[in-house]
Parts: sequence; C-alpha cells; structure tokens
Amino acid sequence: MEISFEEFQKLDLRIGKITEANQIPGSRNLIRVMVDFGTENRQAVAGLLQWYQPQDLVDKKCLFILNLQKRTVMGVESRCMILAAEDEEGNVTVLQPEKDVAEGSRIR
Repeated sequence: MEISFEEFQKLDLRIGKITEANQIPGSRNLIRVMVDFGTENRQAVAGLLQWYQPQDLVDKKCLFILNLQKRTVMGVESRCMILAAEDEEGNVTVLQPEKDVAEGSRIR
C-alpha cells in the first residue's frame, strides 16, 4: 500500500531521549518509558523486555511517533511509540540517530 507524501507529512516523527524505564509489573515483555522531547515529556509502553533491560534504554535517543492515538496497556497510558526494526530471525533493535541531535528534532 502506498501513501501520498502529504499523508507521510502528517506523521509527527521526532527524536526523544529516554529518561526513565521500568518493567510494567505483571507483564512479561512490557517496559514503561518516560521520554523527553525537549518541550514536553511523554510516556510510552514498549514490548521490548525480551531484547532490552530497562536500565539499558535510559539516556538513549531514539525515534518516536507522537501523533498515534493514545492507548492504555495493562493500566499504563502510552502517548507515543518507539520505532524499532525486526529482522527475519526476530531480533529487535530500537532505531537511533546516527549522530547526536537535540531532543524533539523532527524526522523528515
């Protein structure tokens, strides 16, 4: 499925710095992260525990989408989504900028 450039421009993709990360009690794979986007902080829920320990995510700058509809997962509200890549073997890695860039920087 193709989308138009105008539709792509509607996506609010930004760099965020993870400031806190904790396993969600009672879950096997969910991590709650707090993310600094420069002008605001948001909370996200990510199914990354199989690949990352929460403390290993703290201080990482990653790519996020901010304008997805809010979701509540296991009682925790998620207000953005971290972007990650998965290979054919099921290995997952969060996407990070190649060079240091300010929190809140837009991805175009």
